[in-house]
Amino acid sequence: MKLFYVFNLGMKLNIKNETSRLRAVILGTAESNGPTPNVEDCYDPKSRQHVLAGTYPLEKDMVPEMEAVAAVLKKYDVEVYRPKVIKDYNQIFARDISFVIEDKFIVSNILPDREREIEAVEHVWGKVDKENRIILPEECHVEGGDVMPWNNYIFIGTYSGEDYPNYITARTNVKAVEAIRGLFPNKIVKSFELRKSNTEPKENALHLDCCFQPVGKDKAIIHKNGFLVESEYEWLVNFFGKENVFEITKDEMYDMNSNIFSISEHVVISEKNFTRLNKWLRKNGITVEEVPYSEIAKQEGLLRCSTMPLIRD
Repeated sequence: MKLFYVFNLGMKLNIKNETSRLRAVILGTAESNGPTPNVEDCYDPKSRQHVLAGTYPLEKDMVPEMEAVAAVLKKYDVEVYRPKVIKDYNQIFARDISFVIEDKFIVSNILPDREREIEAVEHVWGKVDKENRIILPEECHVEGGDVMPWNNYIFIGTYSGEDYPNYITARTNVKAVEAIRGLFPNKIVKSFELRKSNTEPKENALHLDCCFQPVGKDKAIIHKNGFLVESEYEWLVNFFGKENVFEITKDEMYDMNSNIFSISEHVVISEKNFTRLNKWLRKNGITVEEVPYSEIAKQEGLLRCSTMPLIRD
């Protein structure tokens, strides 16, 4: 793989928001994805639903979807890193296992069964200066889909109910929110309580990016029912301005309309079937690079989930 010359001196991470010009990213892989899981081994209700229906996605259908994303990223001169392939192992969702804020590479504390995914990106982790590699304490549960840097803010999806241990869909706890607040004292860390369900995908916001995402310079996609606390949803709408917010329906949330991915303020990668959203994006001056991603969406993740930005201008 051809690398920028600065990487030979140590990778200079830089992520301050969701939409600045992307220069380097980790993109997951669907190669050697393994067999269809058993129902009891599913981590989310949408995967569970498709296993029960016999419609769980196949490797031969997911690999071309991910390679279509890789082609778009390369079209825009983005340096693309891939995980080392682990035989018969799901490595699609690169955002779950780590995330970058400013110049810090933070390893998520994720479900124990997924720890090998982190080992598969050690070739990237090793390029980062040691002082910028952060491993949070074990009691801090967090996944990258819940963490969104937005300039002076860090938005974090969480769940603080006493029944947190009962939800396999609750991935980020309050201790992680506090730990991130401590790491970035100059940022305003704003947390949002998300709706959780182990069995009903249309009533479950697995991560913050399953019900909300900023796009462009000042706009956002949002699904009200993904938020447990209405005032927190209203805060976001007021923050961006109602005229700048695209409200998605329950069905659009289920299809993962808020989980697109920004290459810049002016270019996004989106699923080709997101007709209403893609029309709104274009109306607002954003170029939409459409890709097929409906098979991967069956695992309750989409484009943001399968990409982990390293460097944005």
